[in-house]
Amino acid sequence: MSFFAVLLALLIEQLKPLPRDNWVHRTLMGWVAWTGRNFDAGRERHALVVWCITVLAPAAAAAALHIALARTSLLAALAFDVAVLYLSLGFRQFSHYFTDIRDALERGDEPEARRLLSEWRHLDTSALPRTELLRHVIEHSLLAAHRHVFGVFFWYVALSALGLGPAGAVLYRMAEFAGRYWSFKSRTLDAPVNERLMLLSQRTFAWIDHVPARLTAFGFAVVGNFEEAVNGWRRDAALWSHSNDGILLAAAAGALGVQLGGQPIGGVAGDPSRVHLGGAESPASGPSGPTLSGTVPQTGHLQSVVGLVWRSVVLWLMLAALLSLANVLG
Repeated sequence: MSFFAVLLALLIEQLKPLPRDNWVHRTLMGWVAWTGRNFDAGRERHALVVWCITVLAPAAAAAALHIALARTSLLAALAFDVAVLYLSLGFRQFSHYFTDIRDALERGDEPEARRLLSEWRHLDTSALPRTELLRHVIEHSLLAAHRHVFGVFFWYVALSALGLGPAGAVLYRMAEFAGRYWSFKSRTLDAPVNERLMLLSQRTFAWIDHVPARLTAFGFAVVGNFEEAVNGWRRDAALWSHSNDGILLAAAAGALGVQLGGQPIGGVAGDPSRVHLGGAESPASGPSGPTLSGTVPQTGHLQSVVGLVWRSVVLWLMLAALLSLANVLG
């Protein structure tokens, strides 16, 4: 059932994507803010309490509702899974900006592309040369694809196999969003935040994302230039301070034949109501230098990114279909 749920959710999302500013993200933001405001008293143990309520409670609720529906009707349980996946998984949750930036660059409107990237990443991009502009778009698009598609995919399939339905998708999405929210609130808005809560959220999401990030990197290697992707993974992943992002981006750079990494650009204050739009308040930038192989980013690499991501989606869907078939025949 997991294969059909993912497939249907992706198809529905392509036909009826969520808009940029939608009620789902506003609800998530309100929930994370409410749990922090009501359960965080600033002590060390409160950080764990807030995180558990913020992340584990929705995941447990999703599992309980799936189990209750499955006892009544498998179709009802499937419909529930598709609905949850539609809200938590999909390209259109981050591809609005990517498509608009690519269109702006293709028609030669670099100021508009910089404005869109600045709005997307909450960064000052006014002085970026074209190659650096393209690099940031490619890096952030790859990370957003992983966190909005492959990471959710992995945890949904993993916990669905245990009979917990969409609990994995909710777990991954809430953990990613919580870590991003507290980091954004602290660094960009300069608002008071329980530092223990922020660090716990980031560290816990890094653990949750450990296996999915490596599977995504492996998928990029399989559907791209395998040898260069593996070489880049082994040689260049340490350029990034966060190992999950470093492995994913180094492998993607080799698979695409493009140089990624370089000096970060400074952040600027953003609108807190739009924190969800970035796909990740990403620590991906900040490596000591670019990857050692590949060419400097060009506009054509943006289309290559799209092809790489879609081929990876097909790969993992085929594997999920084979696992579902083996489960049925077994």
